[in-house]
Amino acid sequence: MEEVGIVIIGGGIAGLATSLALHRKGIKSVVLERAEKVRSEGAGIGTLTNGWRALDQLGVGQRLRLTSLLIHKARTMLIENGEKREFVLTIKDEARCIKRNDLVEALADALPEGTIRFGSRIVSIKEDQTTSFPVVQLFNGTMIKAKVLIGCDGANSVVSDYLNLGPKKAFSSRAVRGFTTYPNGHGFPQELLRIKKGNILIGRLPLNENQLFWFLVHMQDNDQKVKDQESIANLCLKWVDELFEDWKEMVKTCDVDSLSLTHLRYRAPSEIMFGKFRRGTVTVAGYAMHVMGPFLGQGGSAALEDAVVLARCLARNVGPDHGDLLEDCPMRSIEEAIDEYVKERRMRLLGLSMQTYLTGRLLQTPSNVVRLIFIVLLVLLFGRDQIRHTQYDCGRL
Repeated sequence: MEEVGIVIIGGGIAGLATSLALHRKGIKSVVLERAEKVRSEGAGIGTLTNGWRALDQLGVGQRLRLTSLLIHKARTMLIENGEKREFVLTIKDEARCIKRNDLVEALADALPEGTIRFGSRIVSIKEDQTTSFPVVQLFNGTMIKAKVLIGCDGANSVVSDYLNLGPKKAFSSRAVRGFTTYPNGHGFPQELLRIKKGNILIGRLPLNENQLFWFLVHMQDNDQKVKDQESIANLCLKWVDELFEDWKEMVKTCDVDSLSLTHLRYRAPSEIMFGKFRRGTVTVAGYAMHVMGPFLGQGGSAALEDAVVLARCLARNVGPDHGDLLEDCPMRSIEEAIDEYVKERRMRLLGLSMQTYLTGRLLQTPSNVVRLIFIVLLVLLFGRDQIRHTQYDCGRL
């Protein structure tokens, strides 16, 4: 049986960012990724001020700024009963859209060679009866005993099941994300523009002068009959049939291979508040900890924050430059570090998950009365500044 100090399950944004944050503190880790190469699925990620603060701590912010435009304002247009209402918000701080693939490649490139073990499919996690450390079994029969196990394996996390966290809940919504390329330039301003009409919410963000990232959410669509990329494209065209011509053209001429369809799920705010995110020396980060709807655009940035905070807490308790954590590191020190991490993240994530949940329900409900209730709750809980969450600073690594 192989023994490893820190094992991270999942080579997505959270897993790679956590490994890189630990590396910056002089602590080694191994990332187990089931894919055969760095995953590139998904489209764009709207990254706000708090996300860029975390990226700068990880040392990859400047690289990513080179391929993304600043977003200067956000416009939301509501179309109801033939009437249009528009809300404009000037963005004073840093907001950009970056390609998910650019982000994961930047994180992976900054890691020492050999950190990521591709083709590592997890079968089970058990507790060693002698040491109480977790033992990970891979599909190929390999057994790895980890002194610390961090689950960054997404919404369907094996590690969150090991922690006995409650199941994720589902919005009655599906979302499609994609790119459209304009060889001669798209000519759209550097802004986030969202339109809500009926059960459709659509938005677009420029990545650069030629490429747009867009998303499309149907609030009441749970049809399962989508099998391939062409089917997703046809579904999108059906959803935008009553929208403006430039939006229909954007969807019609999109890069079909970039499309991704997801059923929107979330971890209930009550689970964030009371869930036990540590079992021995096992914990979670990213979507495995706090999968949430896309309505605030904070899923990716929150995962980057997790990475910085977790690495800082471990380094503070076990000491930086501690190599692989296998030598002279008491189990209790690791548990205390994870407890500090969970305590620091819990209230931040509770606020994000609650605001995301209420915003999602607000967008979904057809009742004006219920809509008013959600608006009142949002104002009471989060004040009139509904983007205050973007000013959060996860601190120095």
